[in-house]
Amino acid sequence: MKILHKTLALAAFAAALATAASAAVETYAIDPAHSSVGFSIRHILSKVPGRFTQFSGTITVDRDNLENSSVAATISIGSINTDNEKRDADLKSPGYFDAAKFESMTFKSKSWKKTGENTFDVTGDLAMHGVTKEIVLKVDLLGFGPGMMGAQLSGWDASVTLNREDFGISGPSYADKILGKEVNVSISIEADLKK
Repeated sequence: MKILHKTLALAAFAAALATAASAAVETYAIDPAHSSVGFSIRHILSKVPGRFTQFSGTITVDRDNLENSSVAATISIGSINTDNEKRDADLKSPGYFDAAKFESMTFKSKSWKKTGENTFDVTGDLAMHGVTKEIVLKVDLLGFGPGMMGAQLSGWDASVTLNREDFGISGPSYADKILGKEVNVSISIEADLKK
């Protein structure tokens, strides 16, 4: 009888450990209504901002070891918005993003490296305009906490500087005279815990 009790106790303990381990890994869905994907690029002497308004993705978080986390996201090229319809049409055209042919860009992380208390270098593959390149996002974890109506949230900021020519986005022949090659990308994410 004692052996049975010990066996049951060990089984319960193992189940508790398994539950605790699985509870540490959480998947959050990016909430586009409370997130933003923005960019800016030099135009002659100023910097022109823009954004993508349609995107989705998930962040899988290991709360016990955040370096084991991962992220995957998709951004609709056709949703580009610089508050100028003519410019947006140009950017969607074959001369730039060619949105009809390359409808989206994707990012999938390969590794997370802790660089500070709540900061990470997130290395992954960015696929855009038919080209895939490894990039490093500078990521800030803003925190975890309760949201409205019982939601559990996580918050993140990320940034990276890209060279548009690395992805074959050269534009018309005169583009280099008016446009910078570097594009500063700024991302702010609120994500909901998937239940």
